[in-house]
Amino acid sequence: MKIICEIYRSSREEGMYLYVKKEEGLSKVPEDLLKLFGKPQQAMVLLLTPGKKLAHASVEKVAESLETQGFYLQLPPRHDRDPEAERLRALNSKLAGQ
Repeated sequence: MKIICEIYRSSREEGMYLYVKKEEGLSKVPEDLLKLFGKPQQAMVLLLTPGKKLAHASVEKVAESLETQGFYLQLPPRHDRDPEAERLRALNSKLAGQ
C-alpha cells in the first residue's frame, strides 16, 4: 500500500485535519462536512506506507477510510478539552471574525 495523501487543516477548529488522496482532492468530501470544516488550508502532502507513524491516527485506519469514504477526518485530541481551553478557543474565533 502506497497512497499519496494531501492533508488540510480546518480554518474553524484547531487540531482538525482532513486527509484525501492527492489525485482525488476534495471531490469525495461531502459538502456538509466542508461547511463545518471551514475553508481547507493545505498543510502537507504525505506518502502513506505500512509502518509509517502518524501523530494521532494509524496509517491503516486512514488508508481504509480513504478507500471506503474517499477522506479521513482527524478530530482534535480530547485531552485539551478543559473549560479554560474552550473559553480561549471561543475568544480566538470571535477575534478572528472581526
